[in-house]
Amino acid sequence: MSEERFWTTDKSISTAKFAVHDGAMTMRQAGRIFRLDPAPPKAEDINDYIVSAVRENDLTYFTYFLHHYEPRLNKRVYRFLLTEGIDRYDPLRFLDYKLSCVLAMLECLQNYAPDKGADFLTYAHHFIGNALLDCRRQEEAGSFKSLDEYKAARGIAWLYNNSGKSEKEVISEYAAEQNCSKETAAEYLTLARQNRSRVPLYCTMQDEDGEETGEDVTCDDSWNYADILWNGIRADAVRAAFDKLDYMEQDFLEMRNAICMTCGRVGSWDERASFEKMATDYEYSTTGGAEKVYKKAVDKLMWHLVDAGVLGVVELKLIEKNKKIAAAAYEYKAVHRYANDDDEWGEIRFDFSAGTAEIVKLVDGDFCRTNVFAKIAIRQILKISMSELPKKLTIPFELEMERIRYGG
Repeated sequence: MSEERFWTTDKSISTAKFAVHDGAMTMRQAGRIFRLDPAPPKAEDINDYIVSAVRENDLTYFTYFLHHYEPRLNKRVYRFLLTEGIDRYDPLRFLDYKLSCVLAMLECLQNYAPDKGADFLTYAHHFIGNALLDCRRQEEAGSFKSLDEYKAARGIAWLYNNSGKSEKEVISEYAAEQNCSKETAAEYLTLARQNRSRVPLYCTMQDEDGEETGEDVTCDDSWNYADILWNGIRADAVRAAFDKLDYMEQDFLEMRNAICMTCGRVGSWDERASFEKMATDYEYSTTGGAEKVYKKAVDKLMWHLVDAGVLGVVELKLIEKNKKIAAAAYEYKAVHRYANDDDEWGEIRFDFSAGTAEIVKLVDGDFCRTNVFAKIAIRQILKISMSELPKKLTIPFELEMERIRYGG
């Protein structure tokens, strides 16, 4: 078999059909992007399609393979996003990761030799994993020279956040395990601390009766939380906002999130203080009292960061809900540094059966070309089931990153 393989696609190929209206895509469409209509000829094993693709130099058989493999690929991508604690319900992000995996498989196909006896998916498993990690690498806050460097940074970050050991101990242990110098290990740890994934600080959900549920709908992960506090130029704005809080509010934020704002040390999430401990330390009669103080501190920090131009906030109010046709409507308001401070609200209507939404009225303060605030609202609401839709919802997000994401 020649080392270089040339593929031909002269034969007519059935293609996956899906409709995307007005630039929108549902998770169902993203999950069925490689489904063929009509279905391809049956094979006893999907690896037979790969063997035929190689031996006949015809990628038609690879499309047959994808038709059958797609549900398993969907699960692998979904599990990866779930493990990473990032938005796994965003169809476009899901599709980006999925297409990267398919590209990795196509590259593997160039060198796959069926005669060696290995199943193609066994051969490609490692490369698919690397494709997922490389997608994640490109979403991180900073840049890495290579995928290997990114893997190293992730490895020492995991050790640092889960071992409970000091920075010096972690560097020594990692250097010994990986047979590298302590200087190199220290560089990896520095990279890890500067390039953490992003999540909003906190958003407040209310139940059907309008009472605050107390549910923190962000990802409970000190790794993610710390990035907002310490990455890049935002650190100065966050420090200034943090300094505007009183001593107790500062202490509550540090205790609950296992972080030291003075030195930047991020502890294991297991180290964070419980509301019971916080109530005892500050002599509150109930844990609920301590929890309220903490949430107020988070809210104050959030609004200071809005004033600084770091965060944007979407405020949502439920105005209509029809369970029979699985539809709902929300008013939404865009809040950011340069938005007009008035009571005008926009409107978004949701069709949960189709997984779609329509912006009926774009609110003043949203960005006309990219509609960032409306898209943030749509992404969040479509994650929630009809039975759990909140009457009110506040969604803070990193303004600049979302504007970049949506091309603003």
